[in-house]
Amino acid sequence: MNDKHTADASRETSVSSAIERASDDEHATCTARTSEFDPFVATLVIRFGYVGTHFCGYAAQNESVRSVEGCLTRALSTFLRRNITLTCAGRTDAGVHAHAQYVSFPITQSELGMSKHKIMSALSGLCPDDISIRTLYRAPLDFSARFSACERSYTYRIALGPLKPILTHEFVWWVKNIPHVCMDDMNAAGEYLAGEHNFKSFCKASSAQLLEEQGLSLNRCLTSIKVSRDYIVGEQILRLDITGNAFLHNMVRIITASLLEVGRGARQPDWIQDVLRQQTRTAAAMTAPAQGLTLERVGYPAGLLVPWSNE
Repeated sequence: MNDKHTADASRETSVSSAIERASDDEHATCTARTSEFDPFVATLVIRFGYVGTHFCGYAAQNESVRSVEGCLTRALSTFLRRNITLTCAGRTDAGVHAHAQYVSFPITQSELGMSKHKIMSALSGLCPDDISIRTLYRAPLDFSARFSACERSYTYRIALGPLKPILTHEFVWWVKNIPHVCMDDMNAAGEYLAGEHNFKSFCKASSAQLLEEQGLSLNRCLTSIKVSRDYIVGEQILRLDITGNAFLHNMVRIITASLLEVGRGARQPDWIQDVLRQQTRTAAAMTAPAQGLTLERVGYPAGLLVPWSNE
């Protein structure tokens, strides 16, 4: 982790110096400052991915801890020469990956005129190698990457059997003592989770308690849940694809471990229905490890995100 910190700092220093040496006109364009004469007029939305292995999670904590939010915020603040506060579609825990995470923040009229190439080139240079900027969008000023989202999709990947995964080991949960599972039973169990339910049994206990104390709902709606087999760089894995309007803390990881209990024959599919009814964390299985989980996709209402047009 310290080596990653050092590499990040070195990268930021070198790219920041390059920005400093830019021509006056280019510098004025790419480092626009906010003022009473340059108010916020729209929202910049960034779609990006990251390998979560060496991050403490998405959310920034303190300078001594490496976070996705911290790295991206520093990159944006360096490029735009102002303080940036990001809103993300979904905060991921330490070790969790993202193929398509979204963040948003308000931008000024002058920033709206910057080219996509210039923004992406600068951010790609300022961000560490385990963060990849994918594309940019423009959205209305009241857009929120979190609250404007209508659905989120996650994938959890599992490697079964005694052979240790090699090329995929950072992205799967290796369960070496379970060589085979019944996918039909796992999918039958998953059907009990489809639709809207109180998912307290599948939420980290302390997080569920906090939500209840705040008077917030533990109900979530799952629109799709499927277990299948897949191959990644020649290695067979078991994958769980799950889509819903939103997810509770550790919800996908607890669902994964619970369905695996069914798949290995320790529980019957209708056990999942009983777990839902009990509404207590101890009713479900353990929490699956973080490294097998990836945020795959975030959905927004059609037409809300406009591709960044300035090339």
